[in-house]
Amino acid sequence: MNRLVAIVGPTATGKSALAIALARRFDGEVLACDSTAVYRGIDIGTDKVPPDAQQGVPHHLVDLVEPTEVYSAARYAEDAARVAREVVARGRLPILAGGTGFYYRALVRGLFPGPARDEALRARLERVADRRGPEFLHRWLGRVDPPSAQRILPRDRMRLVRALEVYLLTRKPLTAHFAATRSPIADFAVLTLGLRLARERLLPRVARRVDQQFRAGVVEEVQALLAAGVPPDAHAFSGLVYRQVIEMLQGVRDLAATRELIVRENMRYARRQLMWFRREPDVHWIELPGESTEAFSQASALVAAWLGTPAPAGADRGGER
Repeated sequence: MNRLVAIVGPTATGKSALAIALARRFDGEVLACDSTAVYRGIDIGTDKVPPDAQQGVPHHLVDLVEPTEVYSAARYAEDAARVAREVVARGRLPILAGGTGFYYRALVRGLFPGPARDEALRARLERVADRRGPEFLHRWLGRVDPPSAQRILPRDRMRLVRALEVYLLTRKPLTAHFAATRSPIADFAVLTLGLRLARERLLPRVARRVDQQFRAGVVEEVQALLAAGVPPDAHAFSGLVYRQVIEMLQGVRDLAATRELIVRENMRYARRQLMWFRREPDVHWIELPGESTEAFSQASALVAAWLGTPAPAGADRGGER
């Protein structure tokens, strides 16, 4: 049977670094599971692993489309399944790494086809959002489909509209439809490792990451994209960091307040990610200890046992990416 290892969990817990370390030990290739990293030019705020930090490990499913396009979970599942099969055909181990729970579920558990877009209904929902704010749609979704409301951000207007559209057209929540789906990699055995870290230890890591993103020039990155013609409401800008930077450039808040907000929103997002992945079946959780080498040791032992091979000797050191 084909095999795939997945590394999931909240932001800033070191998923990418662990994926690289495991790929080096088990002859693997990394498949990103990030709904924003698929966009070209959306680099700093998504913490894409630069080529010089990939340690010779091939990385896939980043920079797939232009930032003016809209990329869906269904498309991701199709692309990721194809890439996973290509990696296996090369005799290597695909290692999925990322924190976008919906993309993970689309690949590992599948998505339902869903009803076709109803433009009239969408227009009505958009008018409600215009009048009362997307948060109103989020509260509405919370009443009819609480699990979807937990995974969708209160200001993620596009996904809120789609979730409510599906409910109103079928009278069933998205989560009910998900139960009747089939994974595009149903012929794969999947070992999922979940990373988690106590909040008091995660917060300084998140704050440090945000500092690094601003030092690396995330504001200038956004300005360059806007100057190149990417509209402020592009879906590529809907994720954390980019949405807040856009608002700052529009005069909503100053730089200091923007940085503080991004840290807070990342922590809220981390909590939602943890809740999401706790609901996923068969996740092997690794409580992150003080040293990243310890996390690698735990993960390596689990993968080796699952593959039926001896755990490689030595230590690879991960990081916070």
